[in-house]
Amino acid sequence: MRTLGVEEEFLIVDPRNGGLLPLAGEVLGLHDLGRGAENPPRYPMLAAELQQEQLEVITGPHSSLSGLAAEIRAGRSYAESLARSVGARISALGTSPLPVAPRHTRNDRYDALVEKFALTAREQLTCGYHVHVYVGSDEEGVAVLDRIRSWLPLLIALSSNSPFWNGTDSGYASFRTQAWNRWSTAGPTDVFGSADAYYSLVERLADTGVVTSPDFDARLSARHPTVEIRVSDVCLDVRDAALIAALVRALVETAAREWEAGKPPDMVPAAILRQAAWRASRFGIEGSLLHPVAHKLDTARNVVTAIYDHVRDALDETGDATYVMEGLQRILTQGTGATRQRRSYERNGSLADVVTHATGVTHEETSNPHSGAERVLRSVVIPSRRPGVAALSR
Repeated sequence: MRTLGVEEEFLIVDPRNGGLLPLAGEVLGLHDLGRGAENPPRYPMLAAELQQEQLEVITGPHSSLSGLAAEIRAGRSYAESLARSVGARISALGTSPLPVAPRHTRNDRYDALVEKFALTAREQLTCGYHVHVYVGSDEEGVAVLDRIRSWLPLLIALSSNSPFWNGTDSGYASFRTQAWNRWSTAGPTDVFGSADAYYSLVERLADTGVVTSPDFDARLSARHPTVEIRVSDVCLDVRDAALIAALVRALVETAAREWEAGKPPDMVPAAILRQAAWRASRFGIEGSLLHPVAHKLDTARNVVTAIYDHVRDALDETGDATYVMEGLQRILTQGTGATRQRRSYERNGSLADVVTHATGVTHEETSNPHSGAERVLRSVVIPSRRPGVAALSR
């Protein structure tokens, strides 16, 4: 069974008014003190990001989805406890609903980034969700990248959690995707065909003097034997985070099997995939999407059904099929994080209340009986009954 791990980025928020606080250094200082203790735990790990108003929480590798879900919750709880110590909280929001002038983290890497990319870097305050899945070699990894491209826009739609930007409704379900795509190498890639071709492109990009590490939607990790899928917003709901991770692992496993069987990748141009990503970013699951096989407009429900059908065998083998089927049905019925943010705003027109509500959901503090920690873990370990695709079509 392939191992998987995730990186979640969070905003550091003021519990009094929902504004953002540039306190990453203080939070990480407390984290470093704890790591200095005798026999400190290796995970969860905390790391700095480009802006001081955000924080990254990193899990270890897991074989079981239940283990990953438990550590996602533990990581959120741990980061929250440190944030509370400095008068703040952490919130799983893809972008800030309230206006903010970010302060970048001061070190050689980020100073150079801000100098080179100017306003793009200064305004870049977005929180994503990265999923790492083990691959046996670079060749397998690139074969996977070539075969999952068409499915990645749907992950944007399912995870969409950034409708507000600097005090206004952007009109997008995932405006984080739009802001992120201002980076020079962000977005989908064409088919590589081999690891040599992948590394040749990375080297040629470095020779331009613009980037040293490309921000592709999916790439080979530079530090781990994994592929890294980077298209998703940070998920408001822990259950959605586990769902996205399960889908990514199943996509990787399915793609690897297609490669081993000699099935060629879909040669759809990256320009078409960029349109698919745009529609997913704009509408989430509340509008038509490009079907990942036909590349024609289709309903969100049909596209969601297509991904479930595509990876069902892999999900069955990991025991995640029932959890994924129920999670997809829940999102189709109840909406994404973007939907929940907008509903919160509609109650009284307060963006500060959007942040407060989102912070509660981040830590499962809402009154929703289906958002409790026990529910998350019970759902993950339900034995698979090989649910049919028809269950998503009701």
